[in-house]
Amino acid sequence: MAVPKRKTSPMKRGFRRSADALKKPTYIEDKDSGELRRPHHIDLKTGMYNGRQVLTMKTADADA
Repeated sequence: MAVPKRKTSPMKRGFRRSADALKKPTYIEDKDSGELRRPHHIDLKTGMYNGRQVLTMKTADADA
């Protein structure tokens, strides 16, 4: 059975647990549309990423 050789200090324990804290996701305002989006993600309303058209957006009449 594996047994630790030394007691884990409170500082080392705190370093390990620091990643457990929940952080709020960050959002930025899109330069073109003004919508909020995650950084380094595609804008799903326009299909743009980094100033380029990445996704072709469906039109409303194509669904019918």
